[in-house]
Amino acid sequence: MPKYMLLQTYAEGEGCDVPLPEWAPEDIRAHIQFQHVLNAELAEAGELVEAEGLAGPEAAKTVVSDGNGGSVVTDGPFPEGKELLAGYRVVDVESETRALEIATRISAAPGPEGAPLRAPIEVRQVMSAPAV
Repeated sequence: MPKYMLLQTYAEGEGCDVPLPEWAPEDIRAHIQFQHVLNAELAEAGELVEAEGLAGPEAAKTVVSDGNGGSVVTDGPFPEGKELLAGYRVVDVESETRALEIATRISAAPGPEGAPLRAPIEVRQVMSAPAV
């Protein structure tokens, strides 16, 4: 079965222009509960490989190496826009169609006052390296 990575982003202007840390506590709890319930359903169906939320971009580091042992580590990235990678899931499903169905559910996760977030979800097949 093919594996797909579902990248969950939060972009200002989709279904919500309020950053998650500024939501009402009950809305944050409902959103997180939705994620846990979906993960449990996918795990029970044998489709969930891994799911993780990510720290915000303010906690990220960017590393650039010259390949000779030296590297430069900087804080960031600091995207010009308001979009950020919030988390990901890796699913092992029968088809791309099933991966898109799951992405559809993730996109509609509840936001403030329960309104669907309409978060963009990037769906990418996990590729295997060619045999050597």
